[in-house]
Amino acid sequence: MTSAQIEPNLFVIVGATGDLTKRKLLPAVAQLALQRLLGDCCIILGAGRGEQRDEEFRAWARDALGVAGLPKAEAGAWCEECLFYQPVGDGTVEDYRALRERIQALERQHNLPGNRAFYLALPPKAFPGAIAGLGEAELNHSAGWTRVVIEKPFGRDLASARDLNRLVHRYFDESQIYRIDHYLGKETVQNLLVFRFSNALFESLWNRDRIESVQITVAEELGVERRAEYYERAGAMRDMVQNHLTQLLTLMAMEVPVALDADAIRFEKVKVLRSVIAPSSDDLVLGQYGRGTIDGREVPAYREEPNVAGQSGTDTFAALQLQLDSWRWQGVPFYVRTGKRLPRRLTEIAVSFRRAPTCLFDSLGPCETAPNLLLIRLQPEEGFSLFFHVKRPGQPFGLEKLPLHFQYRDAFGPLPDAYETLLLDILRGDQTLFVHADEIDASWRLYTPLLEQRPPVHLYPAGTWGPAAADELPGRWGSRWATR
Repeated sequence: MTSAQIEPNLFVIVGATGDLTKRKLLPAVAQLALQRLLGDCCIILGAGRGEQRDEEFRAWARDALGVAGLPKAEAGAWCEECLFYQPVGDGTVEDYRALRERIQALERQHNLPGNRAFYLALPPKAFPGAIAGLGEAELNHSAGWTRVVIEKPFGRDLASARDLNRLVHRYFDESQIYRIDHYLGKETVQNLLVFRFSNALFESLWNRDRIESVQITVAEELGVERRAEYYERAGAMRDMVQNHLTQLLTLMAMEVPVALDADAIRFEKVKVLRSVIAPSSDDLVLGQYGRGTIDGREVPAYREEPNVAGQSGTDTFAALQLQLDSWRWQGVPFYVRTGKRLPRRLTEIAVSFRRAPTCLFDSLGPCETAPNLLLIRLQPEEGFSLFFHVKRPGQPFGLEKLPLHFQYRDAFGPLPDAYETLLLDILRGDQTLFVHADEIDASWRLYTPLLEQRPPVHLYPAGTWGPAAADELPGRWGSRWATR
């Protein structure tokens, strides 16, 4: 992690008129620019299939920034000064050569040294064509630095991920490739490293002798929304487990890195993935939401959503038990769970500590001797709570389980958007929060067999915590989900 200065550069968004650009990338870049965090000069060139002039793209961008809540006058002035557009048509080599000519013209116009970042804000099926187009048009190198940013998911299985890695490595070195997982840009996710490795109190407890289980939950209230075309091909396992939840798992389980840099942290994350015992289909529960009620509002079943097949077997929920074959974690189950149309939006890690070997208070009832619990809330209401026992005042003698709370907003106010953090790291050349090829390979090697021989998909009512079968996973160890 570095605070290096950002050099003058040209930032190219391929897929510039898409939903990701409109909702996330443009607001993040504009916010950074208005805070004067992008260095002396950062020119934004949008590249898309549609034919339009710079002025039309700027008008579209101003509308998007207005919806995002940025100040109208300042955002409008930034658009006029820094935003440009170049059509790339069907993405032929000639289209990308025309893009190269426009880039060179803008660099001459703004006296830029040839530093370029290419952000592929595209659907996964378009990645190979865009990567090959950039490479064949010789946009994979320049007088300065060149970086390419690839959104998740990176492949659909082990074979396709390896094919995509081979393709991108044909044109770009690993040092130029930024595989983005926006979860890693969240302040609370980065704080997992600080929480673990700067607090000796917790690190000394972070092992199989003190921890009984770890649960990672990423829950969404929303359904498939407008993503049915993508989601029908992906499902919860590909969309969330292989990337977001697996990254959180590695940060929770990794050993202390030798340094706070990209190579050292990635090395420890890959060690975690390679230590995971291959799960079987008995360790996985899949679900799909049916009709239900959320916040008093009736919502349709997944199969009733627009552009979803009437007999679709796509999973919108996945719960998985994993175990690590390592000295630190031997015998400690890790549970990951994600789903759409769950009761509320929540990203949370629950660390359950082992009970005391003997208890003086058994006579008060088993509920009084529940294990200590650490809840790390990544969103919303970011912070953590440590639950411990105290004596309930008065008589009869009894125990109460109460939390110690910390919340980011109380201490620091609003947190920056994850994309703002990641965009700054791209322009600084810091790959710490990005996913290495070895991590991609190791995670797909774990999950591809499950995708090929997956268990049946259980229906669950929208507004619940998934199918009842998911409760059986922690139940095998005499436990239950911390949030239910």
